[in-house]
Amino acid sequence: MTAPSAALAGLTALITGATRGLGRVIAEGFAAAGARVIVVARSAGSCQRAAAEISAATGADVIPIACHVGRWDELEALVGEAYRRVERVDVLVNNAGIAPTYPAMVEISEELFDKTVAVNLKGPLRLGALIGARMVTGGGGSIINISSVSAIRPRPGTAVYAAAKIGLGAVTDALAQEYAPSVRVNTIMAGPFLTDIARSWDMAAVGPRLAGYPAGRAGHPSEILGAAMYLAGPSSSYTTGSVIRVDGGMAIA
Repeated sequence: MTAPSAALAGLTALITGATRGLGRVIAEGFAAAGARVIVVARSAGSCQRAAAEISAATGADVIPIACHVGRWDELEALVGEAYRRVERVDVLVNNAGIAPTYPAMVEISEELFDKTVAVNLKGPLRLGALIGARMVTGGGGSIINISSVSAIRPRPGTAVYAAAKIGLGAVTDALAQEYAPSVRVNTIMAGPFLTDIARSWDMAAVGPRLAGYPAGRAGHPSEILGAAMYLAGPSSSYTTGSVIRVDGGMAIA
């Protein structure tokens, strides 16, 4: 992992889904760059372990808070606890997401639909609204929503996830306008990354498809960090309402 030393010094970042995958990499990178990090995930034990490990590796102040981001009331409690522990949140990364699949559209259950939309869309909307409003009164900040290329290139079995993620783009635009000019709100649209979810991939089927993209491969989780660092820090002061694709060229293949 590479992160410019002290590039985010003095900032506090709250990151959802921060105990594994892309969220964990972003949390570690921000901590290494000098930020105080609030690690959020459903499991209190996972939050505590991740916070301890990131703090030990970076020397940063890392705060664990458990929350199910798909539950409206828990988000209210999360924000209250976060601001009880820290004076301000400068960066919010809405990274938590789930992508359950289904064998056929007609077999989509209401439960699958509701939980997918809750985590991928309802949670970021509500958390972005709550923290964005506080950012305005506190002098500004940056909100980063993690989306997926599935939003614009859905594949069979992913319609609900894709719909939630394309909705997240609308949430990004709306928040960027409502909390302007002091709060920047942007989206990172991620392609396929070799996170823990990749262990379930059928590489015989996925491999040739990846080879057809301009990059010719899936991304390493650390390759999301540069975009996240840019959007979190002062270099992106004129970037808001934007979508940055980190997808190896998947969207144009």
